[in-house]
Amino acid sequence: MTQVVYESWGQRVVFGSGTAREDVAAEVAGLGARRVLVIAAEDERALAEDICKDLPVVATFSAVRPHVPAEVAQAVRAAAREHAADLLLSVGGGSTTGTAKAAALTTGLPILAVPTTYAGSEATPVWGLTEEGHKRTGVDPKVLPRIVVYDATLMLSLPTRLSVTSGLNALAHCVDAWWAPRHNPISSALAVEGVRSLASALPRIVADGQDVAARREILFGTYLGAVAFAGAGSGLHHKVCHVLGGAYDLEHAALHSVVLPHVVGLNLPAAPEAARHLAAALDERTDPFGALLALYAQLEPPRSLSELGLAEKELDRACDLVMAQIPDTNPRRVTHGEMRELLGRARRGDTPVPIPLTSPRTEEHPR
Repeated sequence: MTQVVYESWGQRVVFGSGTAREDVAAEVAGLGARRVLVIAAEDERALAEDICKDLPVVATFSAVRPHVPAEVAQAVRAAAREHAADLLLSVGGGSTTGTAKAAALTTGLPILAVPTTYAGSEATPVWGLTEEGHKRTGVDPKVLPRIVVYDATLMLSLPTRLSVTSGLNALAHCVDAWWAPRHNPISSALAVEGVRSLASALPRIVADGQDVAARREILFGTYLGAVAFAGAGSGLHHKVCHVLGGAYDLEHAALHSVVLPHVVGLNLPAAPEAARHLAAALDERTDPFGALLALYAQLEPPRSLSELGLAEKELDRACDLVMAQIPDTNPRRVTHGEMRELLGRARRGDTPVPIPLTSPRTEEHPR
């Protein structure tokens, strides 16, 4: 390794339990905001109103949809202009944060994010918009929330299934950071700690959804994974999920939970450093892939793309779309056949398996 390049992103992050209303009020006052546009999906509107009851709210935008369709982006930008907002305050999961980012991208307004899932979008400068079945993503410092207020008690009502899939989405940020285009030792170290926290705490909330300490630990793992992802970029796993999510409007978090072990099975044989990181994070030196599958067995997430709505007749088109997005820096050259086989197994819900290395890279890419 002759050079390490790591770009960090400035952000204020507040962790608490049961203090969201007070923490948000203090942060809004610190920003000097006088006209707050709240962004919250309809089913979280009551929560948002409770958190923001003492704030100078001028309007609430609730037309949130997964993958941020272009028409939603246009509508939230129009709402920000109509109400002369000087702060975007998002309360919700990744789709809600993404909607706030869509507004910030063109208006330049600051975002204060209050996450209610483990999506991690609140800690990255990555935006995504979907139009005509294609999801475009980009990086812009304008969309990174200025402040994040985490409150573990906001997660207590999160259903077990969504807790698991959202937590595995967070874990996917960590894993993808080990082979993403800008992977580096700093992001990798953050990702190891993120996986360690998530793997420890997720089984605990499956056993007891009211375990606040476990919820708090998952938030730490979520944040670490998102920061790692922000520093390393989007790897193969996220490229697959962005393509499938945009083209077929599949449930975001569940999509990540289904695809991740299949991508790990494909890449890990060609990524020895990533294998060492996964082994350290899961405390399993000899079979880290098996340890990941054991974690899945404990959590029982969705296992097939078919149950998310992907039809078998779409597999060839889906494969073509994904192949066009594979990063050049992926640790192995992925053939069309390998990707078609991967998507087929993921659709059927087959047990993920390591894919023998047939087209290895000749060198590592320690960026």
